[in-house]
Amino acid sequence: MNIQIFGTKKSFDTKKAQRYFKERRIKFQFIDLREKEMSKGELQSVMRAAGGIDAVIDQGAKDQDTVALITYLVESQKFDKLLENQQVLREPIVRNGAKATVGYCPEVWKTWE
Repeated sequence: MNIQIFGTKKSFDTKKAQRYFKERRIKFQFIDLREKEMSKGELQSVMRAAGGIDAVIDQGAKDQDTVALITYLVESQKFDKLLENQQVLREPIVRNGAKATVGYCPEVWKTWE
């Protein structure tokens, strides 16, 4: 298993995800989205696994203007705007190769073990 957890240090769900893997002694790599954003390929891979762009956007994000803008953009422009504004992504994003989850999903992570 090659687990990557994308999130921020202040996110409670990100902390819970880290604790989940620590308790099971599963090594993971934590990537703080405030310090290093996801690459274009990483974001595309997560969107494919999670079910599209709407599944990765946090509708309750602090930056409601950006959420609204992305929601009402033409499909071809949504991805580029999301890539520029990753603060509106749902956290945590947990990747295991081509598999990925958005949000706290221990029921899915159990199937990875």
